[in-house]
Amino acid sequence: MCQLLGMNAATPTPFDFGFKGFCRRGGGTDIHKDGWGLSLYEGRGLRSFLDVRACAKSPVARFIQSYPTSSQNVIAHIRCATHGRVGLENVHPFSRELWGIPWCFAHNGNFPSFAHQNARYHMRLRESDPLVYHAIGDTDSEAFFCALLNALRAEFDTLPTLQDLYKAILTLMDDLIRNDETMICNFLLGCGPHKLFCYSCPGHQDGSNVWNGLFYILREPPMSGTARLTDAEFSIHFDIATESERIAMIATKPLTNESGWIEMKRGELLLFNDGSPYSKLSDIEALEKAGRGLVSRCFLKAH
Repeated sequence: MCQLLGMNAATPTPFDFGFKGFCRRGGGTDIHKDGWGLSLYEGRGLRSFLDVRACAKSPVARFIQSYPTSSQNVIAHIRCATHGRVGLENVHPFSRELWGIPWCFAHNGNFPSFAHQNARYHMRLRESDPLVYHAIGDTDSEAFFCALLNALRAEFDTLPTLQDLYKAILTLMDDLIRNDETMICNFLLGCGPHKLFCYSCPGHQDGSNVWNGLFYILREPPMSGTARLTDAEFSIHFDIATESERIAMIATKPLTNESGWIEMKRGELLLFNDGSPYSKLSDIEALEKAGRGLVSRCFLKAH
């Protein structure tokens, strides 16, 4: 299966350290050689790099590691193809616009219900609800991403609050798990420059002894120490003294030798905002009331 990498931070932060180790897993220290992609938010914009070559050998990946770019929200993916040919149209992350916000999505797992482009499986949609989003490639991952956005668009006719959006995504995923106990689904879902949804339903793929889940680590004040990559001979010293330096890293497997990596539970949905994770509705509501909800120029009222 594929592997995921995410970063969510309180202020624009370089991501080259984590990406350096993750990149080695794309055809170097691991088998994920069927393309890779990286998306990062810059202001209201979303910049994406996609390549069908193995990440460990990609000139584009080498360029990114030397390119002086910082972001608060980053999603990366290395692919081991199971559904769909090796082609640029099937490389994650996928991106679409919803409510005037650029969304991006990367997935590790399998969606049997979305494995065919002609499948009429659209989550909680009524017959009268239009299908606005359609897959370009032929992966079950992109088909699911489009179905998720179609479901959210049908649910909300205006910009939702963070707590309503969180509840809607969790309800949709609970439905999927309930209907298919064998499903493996781990995804990163970016929603603008500050918000990153992470969902995990870990498990084994048939024919593989690899456990596919999601781990995250919080680097928060006060913190000082050295982290060493597990896939490359490289280390970095962290000295985090203020809230503005808070960073969360999310990965399929821990990227470093640090203690503190936490494995997400089955069916768990986390909302990362400015480097902090949220899963309690009361905390998400407090985030909303503090003026840190969704922002869109398409609506007069911004939550």
